[in-house]
Amino acid sequence: MTNTEFSNSYFNSARQVIKEAEGHFADQSWHLVVRRCQECVELCLKGMLRGAGLEVPRLHDVGFLFRQETKRFPGMPVDRIVSISRRLRSEREISYYGDDLTETPPDQLYTEKDAVEALDDARFIMTLIPSE
Repeated sequence: MTNTEFSNSYFNSARQVIKEAEGHFADQSWHLVVRRCQECVELCLKGMLRGAGLEVPRLHDVGFLFRQETKRFPGMPVDRIVSISRRLRSEREISYYGDDLTETPPDQLYTEKDAVEALDDARFIMTLIPSE
């Protein structure tokens, strides 16, 4: 499979995942919105990295690679990409499994505001996907 095929596969998956996030938003499942948005952002960023011919590490936060490879991504809002990727990565497990330290389930940890912010960030990252 070529880098272009991988990229397109990641982008198509991201489009499906954002739809799931929107469905969870309609259901007011704020924690699942955050989780799916993290997945969407990860898929988009990995797709962009593969499209640029870069090796994609098996990490959930790959935003830092945009800073390391800035020349490959001219005009990209690298600081915002890095920030979104890092922030949503930090929410990945807790949004799905809850907080073991406080014994709080995930559906009690997130609010509509959290979900709106995650959706806005994921939608922004999706605008960076190259046109086909």
